[in-house]
Amino acid sequence: MTIVRENRTRRREAEHAANRLAILDAARRVAARDGAMHLSLRSVAAEAGYAPAALYGYFRNKSELLLALAADDLSGLARKMRDTAGTGAGDRLAAAAAAAMELLQHSETMAAMPQAFAASDKSGDAERHFNGRMIAVLMALADAAGGQREDRQSQSDTILIAAALSGLALLARSGRLAALGFTPEEILASLQRRFSRAA
Repeated sequence: MTIVRENRTRRREAEHAANRLAILDAARRVAARDGAMHLSLRSVAAEAGYAPAALYGYFRNKSELLLALAADDLSGLARKMRDTAGTGAGDRLAAAAAAAMELLQHSETMAAMPQAFAASDKSGDAERHFNGRMIAVLMALADAAGGQREDRQSQSDTILIAAALSGLALLARSGRLAALGFTPEEILASLQRRFSRAA
């Protein structure tokens, strides 16, 4: 009997994980088509082929769904930053920053994060999951800058770089950076000069 129950439990967990992945894929398609800020659980359910109420078994609300999408984006970003920075000889921070800019400028889910944070449950699993992925990105950024993770000044510099990249992506995405007469590459070069340390 125990083996049968364990098999049933494993099947249910695998089915739940597959359904969750299908919902996230559908949400990503809706966000790309309509913009993440206009995403609704109803539109995601329709895209995924589920009844709207079925989504509540996976995500409590739109904010939780957006946090899950953004956490996936951050996971990919941390990997890409490490891979890109690892191939750059002497320009590790520039390579990692360029990878971050690419995602931040073009990700609908990252653009919707202020809205999701404002409405999210600060103690929920989705928020903790997102925060864990954000820490992985900050660690990759610190490694690329050549700083020591334990050193308070290096940690502060990493936060400044991340904030600068986020703001720069927002300015570039909205066309404001070009209106100010700057290119992303110009600002990224300035970040490299100011914050890169010998690894």
